[in-house]
Amino acid sequence: MDNCDRYVTLHPAFAAAFEFLCTATAETLRSARHELDGKRLYVIVDRKDGRTRDGAKLEAHRRYIDIQYVVEGTDEMGWKALAECRDTEKPFDEAADIVFFRERPEAWVRTPPGTFAIFFPEDAHAPLGGSGPLVKLIAKVAMEP
Repeated sequence: MDNCDRYVTLHPAFAAAFEFLCTATAETLRSARHELDGKRLYVIVDRKDGRTRDGAKLEAHRRYIDIQYVVEGTDEMGWKALAECRDTEKPFDEAADIVFFRERPEAWVRTPPGTFAIFFPEDAHAPLGGSGPLVKLIAKVAMEP
């Protein structure tokens, strides 16, 4: 998280999101969700096993930016430009703000503990491409502040 200060100017809520992520403690990880600013900014504690690159699914959101911070384990997150994604598994789910694609990522980013990746709505991304147990904090930042 050493370079998170480089990103705070990209969105008005990024400073609060990174402050929470940088100060997370064992106590933070006990709750499944942390409301920081209602639906405008919240953090999900995600505990899942990695699915490997073959099992990771491309997904995208319309209303939220994801800041995915790895706490434990090493994730590999796939990426593909949303404009290049055509083959959806099913229509966009408005309530959940998510759509999944059958296509494969064009690039992968290795994210060990203490690192993060930011995905904007134009970024289809495939989290959980690593293997083994993962603990991540996922800040959901509303596009409309």
